[in-house]
Amino acid sequence: MVIVMNKNATQAEIENVVATLIDKNFDVHRSTGISRTVIGAIGDKQAFDEREFLVLDGVSEVVRITEPYKLASRTFQQEDTIIKIKDVQIGGDEVVVMAGPCAVESATQIETIAAEVKKAGAKILRGGAFKPRTSPYSFQGLGEEGLQQMRSAADKNDLLVVSEIMDRSQVKIMVKYCDILQVGARNMQNFDLLKSLGKIAKPILLKRGMSATIEETLMSAEYIMSGGNYQVIICERGIRTFEKYTRNTMDISSIPVIQKLSHLPIIADPSHGTGIRNKVAPMARAAVAAGAHGLQIEVHNDPDHAASDGAQSLYPEQFAHLMKECRLIANAIGKKM
Repeated sequence: MVIVMNKNATQAEIENVVATLIDKNFDVHRSTGISRTVIGAIGDKQAFDEREFLVLDGVSEVVRITEPYKLASRTFQQEDTIIKIKDVQIGGDEVVVMAGPCAVESATQIETIAAEVKKAGAKILRGGAFKPRTSPYSFQGLGEEGLQQMRSAADKNDLLVVSEIMDRSQVKIMVKYCDILQVGARNMQNFDLLKSLGKIAKPILLKRGMSATIEETLMSAEYIMSGGNYQVIICERGIRTFEKYTRNTMDISSIPVIQKLSHLPIIADPSHGTGIRNKVAPMARAAVAAGAHGLQIEVHNDPDHAASDGAQSLYPEQFAHLMKECRLIANAIGKKM
């Protein structure tokens, strides 16, 4: 349930409500909005009397949350969550772009690409140091060496870093180099990993599983948030359907749906959403038009010889042209880029 406090509720009244909830074995999560404080009470309690809380000083209303995801829902928090990392804000009126190669291959490669995407307007450098591959014989990434190279390239170009974490044992090393930790589609329901990410103070980019529903995606976000980390960014990266022409089916409709259900920011990854280079730009433009808070685009200076996913990576000049197109769309819908 959600307990909405009066606009003029005192700190003592708020603390009294929190203490009462804890005494009744609820997990308590507090959200301070623009005009008032909202207290979320999480617990498997079907039988309780709302009047017990309505009579407490400072309480305006008590609302049951019917959605299975509590903290991620609009009921818990009406205002959009805006995640601030240095001078970058994700979730507001700016479309933030994350760009870079699928995998970090060398210091020269990542530095070249970092300079190109920065010049085109990207704010965040993406790249994989640990690569989850379908085949055990495929390139698995450079590990910590790749993270070091990526951090260095990002710092030289005043970019943030996002990279994928594959296992909870990697948390310590990932937080050392990354500004955002990415949970890939294969790990969306790796609940032990999600629980461990709920205990850190770093933003988490949560990718929708390839066969996951929107509700299942938000439930995975709930796992992270229930641990105390509310800095979650949802990423639509396409789902697996019966269609064989594209790698996945890019579900653009999930963007406005999730924005209605949840206060969390949502970005789109048309590179994985289509898997084909000449389909990336149209889906990126559509995602911006649909209201996405950002894009994640794969860019490679030599995609024909890329160690991973070259077929869906844009050339730097293609990326620069796409950024110009998306700026026009963003401006048309009242956003900036």
